[in-house]
This record gives sequence, C-alpha cells and structure tokens, in this order.
Amino acid sequence: MKPKHFLHDLGLILSFLALALMLVGCGDDNPVDSEGAPDLPPQSSFIMDYDDFQEGSTVALHPDGITDVQSRLHWGRSALLVGVWNIVLTVTLAVPVASFVAAFQYHPVRQADGSWNWTYSFEAGGTHTAVLNAKIVEADVQWTMTISKAGDFTNFVWYTGVSRADGTEGTWTLNLNPDNPTPFMYIEWERNFADSTGTLKYTNIIPGNAENGAFIYYGITTDPTYDRFYDIYDKGLDNLTEIEWNYETKAGRVRDEYHYGDTDWHCWDEDLEDINCP
Repeated sequence: MKPKHFLHDLGLILSFLALALMLVGCGDDNPVDSEGAPDLPPQSSFIMDYDDFQEGSTVALHPDGITDVQSRLHWGRSALLVGVWNIVLTVTLAVPVASFVAAFQYHPVRQADGSWNWTYSFEAGGTHTAVLNAKIVEADVQWTMTISKAGDFTNFVWYTGVSRADGTEGTWTLNLNPDNPTPFMYIEWERNFADSTGTLKYTNIIPGNAENGAFIYYGITTDPTYDRFYDIYDKGLDNLTEIEWNYETKAGRVRDEYHYGDTDWHCWDEDLEDINCP
C-alpha cells in the first residue's frame, strides 16, 4: 500500500518541519472586558494527538537487529500509516494550527454587530496577523478565521467553523492556502466532559482529488482494553485500516484487509512485539 500525499512537492515537508510555531508575546497587556463572549473550542477540536500512539517509536523502529523489526510488524505498519498523516498534516496545517493556538493568549472584543473578534499576531514561517470572528446564533457559534501576511496576502479566510456553545461538538472547514484557496479539509469533533472521551476526524475534501473522501479518525473511549483508536480510510484503495490500543500499556491491534488479506485482528503486546490475539 502506498499512502497518498496531499502535497505535490515533497520538498515542502523537509522545509516546513523546521518551523518553530512560536507565539508573539504572552497575550494581551491590557485585556478588555470580554464578558458574554463565547469560549474558544478546545485545541483538541483542531489538533490531533499522535504522540501517545507513537511514544517509543524511535526505539521500536530503529532496533539493534533485523529480528526486532520483523517482530514488530503489526505495530510498525500502524505507526507508519499514522506517521504519514501526521507529517503531511503538520506541514499543511502549520499556519492555521499556529493561528488557532495563538488565539488562546488573547481576549475578544465585542463588535458593533454583536459578534466578537480576537485580533493578534503570530509566527509561522513569518509574522502573520489574524482576526478570529465569533458570532452566536442560538445554541451555536459560527467562527471565521481571516489571516494576513505583509507583502504576501491579505484577509484570506483560511477556515470557518461551527460549534455548540456548550463546547461539546463542532466542525471546521479549511482551505488549502492563499495561493490555492480550494477547500482542503473538513474536521469533525466532539467531546464528553463527564467521561473525558472525544473524537476528531480529518477528511480530504479537495475537489477532484483522487483521495477526496480519505480520512483519519481518532478517538478516546472508556473501553478498558483498548481506550484509543484510529480509523484510516484510503479512498484510492477503498480500504479501511482500524487501529486500537491501550493508552497506558501501548498494547494494541490492527485490522487491514488490503494489507493482511483477511478481516482478522493482528495484535502486539506492551513491548510492541507481534503476538497472537487473545
């Protein structure tokens, strides 16, 4: 299986991975009264957590001997698929992610039309300015992120979103970039405050793209055996890879009909070693 990339120039991956997404300043020096403003959606509504699954990957993917590699095939393939999505999305989402994270350092200002604006600067391969607008519509909040970069582009609507005012669910729709403002990704998220569970799904929505409809879906559950999961759908192959693992022990399993030629689960233990499934 050859995972599909959204970026045409793979050289961008190497250059953008060096970006340091540093915020400008530490927030407002003189915060205004923001009483009545909606809360920002959680960062987990925008940023998928890859770290807990790939923890220990340096050791597992670079062992002392070939025997170790061959004994970690189930986890290794799963980590590879997750890692491809991680790299491509980290590169492509560098600016929108930095803009969203920076918003939490600032206070909104009420506008004449009753909406709220977060206005600030942030760094992501250069200084950008952002205006995040929130408009309350009954039980929902409508979000619009407009970004500018001096000498490059002005007032580009990079993403929009809708969230429940209680912060339990919502969506984001992202455009690719100012040079190619085509729709790029649809994000769906939800969270349950009572049991600390939630899900986040990225779906390719590039018009006419061969991978339009491909997705990666991440979730935190209350299952005592496997409390984390990824579902990864390859549109070109019409194939779904299901990955489940335990956050604490790292033991897990994968099901991938295209790769394995069957619909069985294939498991690994706490040391990421291949085992027969219980």
